[in-house]
Amino acid sequence: MSIHAHTHVTDARWTQLLDDAIAGHGVECHYQPIIDLDHRVVVGYEALARFTHPDAGGVSPDVWFARARARGIQAELEAVVLALALERRTQLPKDCFLAVNVEPDSLRHPRVREVFNREADLTGLVVEITEHSAWEWVDLEPSINYVRAKGALIAVDDAGAGYSGLQQILELRPSILKLDRAIVQGVATDEAKVALVEMIGLFASRVDAWVVAEGIETLADAKRLADMRVPLAQGFLFSRPAPTFAEIDAEVARQLAAFADQSGDTMHRLIETVPTIRQEESVEHAWSHADSQWVVVVDSDQRPHGLVNPAAAISGELIATLTVNVNSRPAEVAQRISAARHEPGPPVLVTDDHGALLGIVTLRRLLGKLSALSA
Repeated sequence: MSIHAHTHVTDARWTQLLDDAIAGHGVECHYQPIIDLDHRVVVGYEALARFTHPDAGGVSPDVWFARARARGIQAELEAVVLALALERRTQLPKDCFLAVNVEPDSLRHPRVREVFNREADLTGLVVEITEHSAWEWVDLEPSINYVRAKGALIAVDDAGAGYSGLQQILELRPSILKLDRAIVQGVATDEAKVALVEMIGLFASRVDAWVVAEGIETLADAKRLADMRVPLAQGFLFSRPAPTFAEIDAEVARQLAAFADQSGDTMHRLIETVPTIRQEESVEHAWSHADSQWVVVVDSDQRPHGLVNPAAAISGELIATLTVNVNSRPAEVAQRISAARHEPGPPVLVTDDHGALLGIVTLRRLLGKLSALSA
């Protein structure tokens, strides 16, 4: 939503709305859990501003802050939200941290500094440096040192996007790197994103920082990140922001636990789900319900008969490919591919012990797994 959204709210009315918000009216905090992917438990919460005035109903917080930034009062508005968030620190579940968002310029502002001054100890607080404008370390360093001295940890929000160059990350030396959602979303099927996440993870391990993948909305992305040993995660998949300190969705936790129990040296963790059709159905029907390059043709028992992509759909022919059991080892599958009559290309079909389709494994992902095992 752009800053010009809801144009029925006049500039004069926006001025009054922002003044009311800075006075503490129509502002509250919601909290979104941050998950330990390995153990499927909540380890922290991010405080997120919510504005409840009916005159601007449906306007996202980003628009409110953009309006405040245009008037030069963003720091004052952030100070209000920060104070509300810190009021709830004593109610946090045991062993959980609280993350708050602060713009670099706002961190130096007297109103924000005053909120931090009221807290004798900031242990258990994570200050996320958000970036809607460039900043210089020489300007930010005193404020960073101040909150660190009181026990707070520093996080860089949206790592991999915005103004956060490597030099600035090196200067900040954050304890947490939050991956930009544009990198995270779709990582299950995008090997370039996988490579970038792994690179950031390696850097984080070298500088003793944690990685948080935010914006996770699908179980497939969560599983891929867990397989890459990304430690922390956040997103609608686990829980939407709420006025209370919510727990992880129980069904999601169950499925992640089942995934974690599967052997790391079989085809289990490499599987991608794709749409299927029965032999008598049209391919167009399957593609109308999913965004996938591949569709698997199955029988009434869900046993695969072959693959179809757009070109094969036009010609009306099935693409022959290898079918393997889910308990096969990646090296064994690679050997079978190398000995096949046809040149390798299409994904491998993966079935359970009864022959029913579980999904596909692309050759690129299989090669990535083999490389990791031999490293």
